[in-house]
Amino acid sequence: ASFTISLHKADNTTVTIKLKPGLSPNCRIRMKYVIMSELKIKPGENVTFTFTCSTPEKYFITEIQKNIDCVSGPCPFGDVHLYPPGLPRLNRTYIWDVKASTKAGLELKFSTPWLRQIEPGETCPDSVSYNINSSIDKTTVSIGTFCRNGSVSRVKLLGGVVMSLHLPWHLPLTTSGFNIANRSSIKRLCIIESILKGESSITLMSPNYPLGFPEDELMTWQFVIPPNMRASVFFHNYSLSNCERKEERVEYYIPGSPSNPEVFKLSDSQPANIAGSFNMSLQGCDQDAQNPGILRLLFQVVVQHPQVDENVTHLVDLSKERNVTVTIHLEGWLSHIPLMSEPMCLICKDPRTCDRVLTLTSGAVYRISFLCKDLSRLRITAEKVIGCMDIRWCQRKIYSLSVPKAITRLPIRLHKFIWKLLATDLINVEITSPSLKLQQDVLEQRCNTSYSYSIVSATPETELNVGVFCPGGYIEKIQMRNNITISLKTFSKGFINESIPQDLKMSFVPHIKDECTFTVSPNPKAKVYLETPNSRYGLPPYVSISWFIVVPSKQTARLGFSKDRMGIACETGRAYINIKEETLGAEEIVRREDELLPQPRNMHHNFWVNVSNCRPVDKTQLTLQFWVTFADKQIDLGIILAVVAGAGVLTAIGLTVCCVKKKKKKTQNPMVGVYNSNVNTQMPGKKGLFGKGRQNNESHVYAVIDDAVVYGHLLKESNGSVAPEVDVYRPFDGPTGSLPPSPPPFSFRKDIKRSSNTEEEPLPLTDTDQDTYTFAHQKSGQSEDSGDADKKDKGDTSMPLLENKEWDGLVE
Repeated sequence: ASFTISLHKADNTTVTIKLKPGLSPNCRIRMKYVIMSELKIKPGENVTFTFTCSTPEKYFITEIQKNIDCVSGPCPFGDVHLYPPGLPRLNRTYIWDVKASTKAGLELKFSTPWLRQIEPGETCPDSVSYNINSSIDKTTVSIGTFCRNGSVSRVKLLGGVVMSLHLPWHLPLTTSGFNIANRSSIKRLCIIESILKGESSITLMSPNYPLGFPEDELMTWQFVIPPNMRASVFFHNYSLSNCERKEERVEYYIPGSPSNPEVFKLSDSQPANIAGSFNMSLQGCDQDAQNPGILRLLFQVVVQHPQVDENVTHLVDLSKERNVTVTIHLEGWLSHIPLMSEPMCLICKDPRTCDRVLTLTSGAVYRISFLCKDLSRLRITAEKVIGCMDIRWCQRKIYSLSVPKAITRLPIRLHKFIWKLLATDLINVEITSPSLKLQQDVLEQRCNTSYSYSIVSATPETELNVGVFCPGGYIEKIQMRNNITISLKTFSKGFINESIPQDLKMSFVPHIKDECTFTVSPNPKAKVYLETPNSRYGLPPYVSISWFIVVPSKQTARLGFSKDRMGIACETGRAYINIKEETLGAEEIVRREDELLPQPRNMHHNFWVNVSNCRPVDKTQLTLQFWVTFADKQIDLGIILAVVAGAGVLTAIGLTVCCVKKKKKKTQNPMVGVYNSNVNTQMPGKKGLFGKGRQNNESHVYAVIDDAVVYGHLLKESNGSVAPEVDVYRPFDGPTGSLPPSPPPFSFRKDIKRSSNTEEEPLPLTDTDQDTYTFAHQKSGQSEDSGDADKKDKGDTSMPLLENKEWDGLVE
């Protein structure tokens, strides 16, 4: 197909058809008998040509440039048309180069749907883009690149303008979408007007972005906002130049403000919750010639409906807290930057100071409000630091690791609360959960609560992930070395309701031997799973972990491991597992990394489990899991039978002893004493019952001889043993008092038998002791060693004096 392009000389338009940069000339232009790679048609020319290929749009582009002189002659104001007609279907660029005086201004007014500014390098969805450049003398400044379908309605410029429109070959666009109007001098580089309707946002950039804003220049953005809407400004990226004179700043003109213009630094939090239209200006400075630096700005304006409760403030009292920071932010704030077009959720410290992220610090009281339709998109992340540099000042203190009520009362879900526990090398941390206790989150025993604790022990060299724990378990206490970070993370809104029973406590304790020690007091009816810390990457080298498991007195624990071996090979050192019950003489079970782990075994007392790591060879990590169950203690049937049999034997022995004793009472004489007939026999220890004084009676003269002494010759005959020695009584020659002598020692009492070598002191007899002592008369002419002593004088020797005649002396 052939194409004919005819240009009027008065139009001052030039058409250039040329190859795309970087392509080989596989397709060419044929004009009569001439073949060329580029065709340039000047004003007043009429040219007919064809292409040597059927798809010229793959190889060629068209550039149409129209020069407009508004300095020496009148300007053709009004709609700008796409001229000339009949161009081949190629990617085309229309360029309007308008020369104008700096004493006047030009206005580019765009038809709906207006324009949207994009960053350099970004492309428009429909491939239609506008480039606006300001031209003052010989200096060109890029105002920006824009796509269709936005809110930029007008651009006013000082002096000349170079406007270009890029169209794809397949889009049959016939109008430029803008017109040019004459305006008086605007006394600044440019003015960009943006009309925002409904809830929306717009992103704008300073001229020449990301390069520097011209030195000592001024430009303005005008924002037209519906009166029933609120606008907020956010600076997302900016940099400052090195100023010699003046100061780079942003000025706001807000109708109704008592302090127009309001001046802000670029580093300040910019105004928010602005009711109605406003202007914003960027002012540069005189830069340092040697090191000018770059002034640039990328910002966003968000327009949204005023909230129903925009006047509702929430009190956040952190005046009594110490070392606490509270950050309110959008969900996913740390890992996801929300799109510019997403509806904004703003947090306000006061009606005009709002931002996507608000950080509150301890020691102050805040009244905050929210500009957000859906508060469920907001989250709270808080952090508290607790330190101890001297154990003398903090050893006895107990710190409560609970979320302050000032946070839980907010209508925002708590995402995470972090406690950073800092101490010196010789001070360690102890965490307790007295009532709820903690459960370790393992594969076989997952946490299903609305929040959990992640505990990490860290030093500059190593980091030990102790594990994830949730309330309602079996771990009463965890002792750890090094600096500790505890992160409470929530999983549902229910945490607000469950925050009351939080009972996690923390205290600083002196140095402990192991890196970590757990005290476990399980529910007797539950099966408990415990796992070494850092389970994902393995226990660090040379780390020792201990568990102390409490076994109820009436129960037996059963301990077992989830695998047969440790599963590591040591490069240096040895890895050990030690198990020992906490009872006297308990056997300690020790296994190395190259040995089989113990089989499931019963533990009858509280016991310890210790795991100590070596330096494993590459690609092997020490990760161990063990379980503990409980059962009531069962008495073996054999033991029961043995106990019953033993009880029967003891009963039989007891009956036999009783019978023998009874028989002995009948056949044997009682204990024999050498009686002095002149002695008044009466109850010992009763003061005042004797008629005579101690000096006048002979009550202290007596002798008591054991059966073994009197009948020693009989014992010798019966069992062949040597007769015992017979003690000879010696009268008492010392001083005497008015009280009767003490009763015989316990070794002489009939109802208590003691071995001959017992040397215990006799206990004193009280006044209420009514035990009877037996004394016997020795007949005249009766020999002490008579062999028939057990047959003779049965009536006399067996008669207790205190039975038949015990009150005779009393009557006397």
